[in-house]
Amino acid sequence: MSRTRFDRMNCGVAQALEQLADWWTLLIVRDALLGATRFQQFESNLGIAKNVLSNRLAKLVHHGVMTKERLDELGERYTYRLTRKGRDLWIPITALRLWGDEWVFGDANVPPKFRERSSGREVARLVVVDTEGNLLDASDLELGPGCPH
Repeated sequence: MSRTRFDRMNCGVAQALEQLADWWTLLIVRDALLGATRFQQFESNLGIAKNVLSNRLAKLVHHGVMTKERLDELGERYTYRLTRKGRDLWIPITALRLWGDEWVFGDANVPPKFRERSSGREVARLVVVDTEGNLLDASDLELGPGCPH
């Protein structure tokens, strides 16, 4: 069974899912955000099959989320680095992690916490604000042009 494609849907969420909607892809980006750059690092950190990893890395390069740079003259070793587009995924990945910490782990299981390097402070909950800085909740929003309802 083939998956539904979202490439023609006029919605930012659908377009992002078209490029990233795969758990391996998001975990590869997560590991890259934490410093992984080599195929072997991704493979051993994630326990992912070589063919799946190769496919996902190629897709990330194709969509401009990562670059692939040759490390040796034979072209057998490469490094993968996040582009600005890829580094900007730290916000949705952090939001997803915070959601998972609260709603999947809950109080019974304490997952690892990210801390700010220089101060050691824990990452706060992400919030959505309007252009004047006022906190917004999903109930404050209405649908405008773009995403279908």
